Amino acid sequence: MAQLSFLKGRAALILSVFLIVQASVFYGFSRGETPPSYRQLDGFPKQIGAWRMVQQGVMEPEVKDILRADDYITREYAVSPQKEANLFVAFFKSQRAGQTPHSPKNCLPGSGWVWTIADTIPVTVPGRAAPIEINRYLVSRGEDRSMVLYWYQSRDRVVASEYQAAAFVAWDAIRYNRTDTSLVRVVVPVMNGKDDVATQTGVEFIQAFFATLRQFFPA
Repeated sequence: MAQLSFLKGRAALILSVFLIVQASVFYGFSRGETPPSYRQLDGFPKQIGAWRMVQQGVMEPEVKDILRADDYITREYAVSPQKEANLFVAFFKSQRAGQTPHSPKNCLPGSGWVWTIADTIPVTVPGRAAPIEINRYLVSRGEDRSMVLYWYQSRDRVVASEYQAAAFVAWDAIRYNRTDTSLVRVVVPVMNGKDDVATQTGVEFIQAFFATLRQFFPA
């Protein structure tokens, strides 16, 4: 019975978020939106503290057509061969007409990755009194294992939950007449089965770039 109540509560939450977003589409989006100005992500530094870019990635055309982001970067950074991380950032200046971030929880399984851990962790970052909360997602494909850390960011707001992010879109559309957002994802390979080391590497990388990346998003 407790599980049934939980499922009913979860379904009610999803329905509530859906109705809120519908209301924003009807009221907020109908007013016409003026997307805010932002800095192009290709200007993001190739050197961030001890982290140095080792490879510039390019998104495949078919993936880019599905994602429909207004700007993005995908890069490999490393401190050493044993300490590396992939950074992917997709920026959406408006979330109209289906231009919304695609959750890694949906995209990665479609690429053959299987998840074994899915939770949230707090991360202390420079310039913030309280830690941000981000998603942690351990995935594997064959013998390869990776730690995925990601979140949604609009202005100074960092959100882990997809449902909460959707609710904030509705709020921003109604109150500010804007729906810009970003998906920020860090992927760290798990070496020698040490999940905790991969998590710590990802956290250190986030702490290194967080304040700089914030400067590329609209105020």
